[in-house]
Amino acid sequence: MFLFFLILIGLPLLISLIDFIGFFLKGKRIVAIPIIRVIEIEAFLVLPYLYASLDTTNDCCGDSAAFSPAHQTTILVIVILCTIAYFYSSYRTKISTPIIELLVNTFLILGIVLNVFIAIQTNEMFFASLGNLPIILFAILVVVKNQKAFIAQTQERGFTANNKLENFSWKTLNQQPLIKYPVLFILCLPVLVIISSILLLTGQKPDSIIRAFTDTYKHGFSQWDYKCNNVQCGGHYLCSVAAGGHSKIVKPQRLGIRNGHLIICNRQLLVSNAFEDLIEEKVPFLHKCIRKQYNKVGNFIHRYYRIFNNKLVSDIIYISMKPLEWFFLLTLYTFDRKPENRIAKQYISRAEKQEIERHQNLFL
Repeated sequence: MFLFFLILIGLPLLISLIDFIGFFLKGKRIVAIPIIRVIEIEAFLVLPYLYASLDTTNDCCGDSAAFSPAHQTTILVIVILCTIAYFYSSYRTKISTPIIELLVNTFLILGIVLNVFIAIQTNEMFFASLGNLPIILFAILVVVKNQKAFIAQTQERGFTANNKLENFSWKTLNQQPLIKYPVLFILCLPVLVIISSILLLTGQKPDSIIRAFTDTYKHGFSQWDYKCNNVQCGGHYLCSVAAGGHSKIVKPQRLGIRNGHLIICNRQLLVSNAFEDLIEEKVPFLHKCIRKQYNKVGNFIHRYYRIFNNKLVSDIIYISMKPLEWFFLLTLYTFDRKPENRIAKQYISRAEKQEIERHQNLFL
């Protein structure tokens, strides 16, 4: 199954490489059009959708979204416009007006540049090769096709400009590639400004195209890595914070191990984790829902960790969590035959867990 999946997602790369190399060796595309059409859909629609759905949360703990969720709309709109420009160029049978042609080719160049930046952002050469490289190669071939088609048609029919913008578009498109493509690259900037201005109406910010890359964790252009300094991943939950209060109030019992780090464990933390362990064992579907919501609390806490890393705040949280602790304990004693054994097994090494389980089995 894995091999089949690997072959499936690797097809766009293989076909695009064959077609790209064949074009520059023979001057024409060598892969059959029906195959190209299928691979185009997979490369431009299916794989980007699968990739975008992998990571949707912005978190310095664990896998984080490649683009800031607050600014993803800008990236999405640009990707859609570039995709439309590609499929328009790939399927159309005749050249349009110079202004439309200039916009289409500008979006194609923008798509190529954007995919280069996405590849750098992900820091994953494997995924960049499978996802970004086929799009870049196909887009380059379509840009070259547009160049040839436009020059051929204008030489055959001639052209008379009706206004300055049309004249500028026509002159730009008729330039040699070494002049034309740098100009198209420069034109990407005003196009992005116009898109960003329109997206202000949807709540996006003027610099969303930049912040989509920078307001992230652990990626190529990420600027938020400093927020993860002195943050112990996996430890930013209410009960964990509560255990760090004044010892006379929160009553720490022992040290525990979580994700390879030592943490302070009190009765409330052990009971809470034992309750989660019971829910995960008995009703896993419910546990997933609870864990998803609880992770949001963890994300909020680690973003404002300086506030929560205070003994007085921990004391307040500990006291506030007391009713929940009693509910967790009642649930454990109602549905678990050995509730104290389950509580004792929280945040200890595997060897210690096995020892507790061995003694537990002796009394069953």
